[in-house]
Amino acid sequence: VQLQASGGGLVQAGGSLRLSCTASGINFSGNRMGWYRQAPGKQRELVATLTSGGTANYADSFEDRFTISGDNRKNTVYLQMNSLQPEDTAVYYCNARRIMTPTYNYWGQGTLVTVSS
Repeated sequence: VQLQASGGGLVQAGGSLRLSCTASGINFSGNRMGWYRQAPGKQRELVATLTSGGTANYADSFEDRFTISGDNRKNTVYLQMNSLQPEDTAVYYCNARRIMTPTYNYWGQGTLVTVSS
């Protein structure tokens, strides 16, 4: 099982980035992919999730700037981030979770997003 996240980098405030997470080795049926982030000195927090059926959910304060989407053919989930601010600086992690048997909960290695002012 592998979750490969990419797309992070350095961007100026007001800019955009698109993160990608490609998963392999898991059964996508009935699962939920998600993006989380962890800023320096803070706990990891939920950003957004996307079910295999296409339902997206966002944590408070993200829905107006971030969009989660997926491509089932490529086993990939994306996070489009617009109007980035310095407080968005964090390591962004993708997650794959399935609560039906066979259950799983996998994390990617994280991709660093740095937003300069």
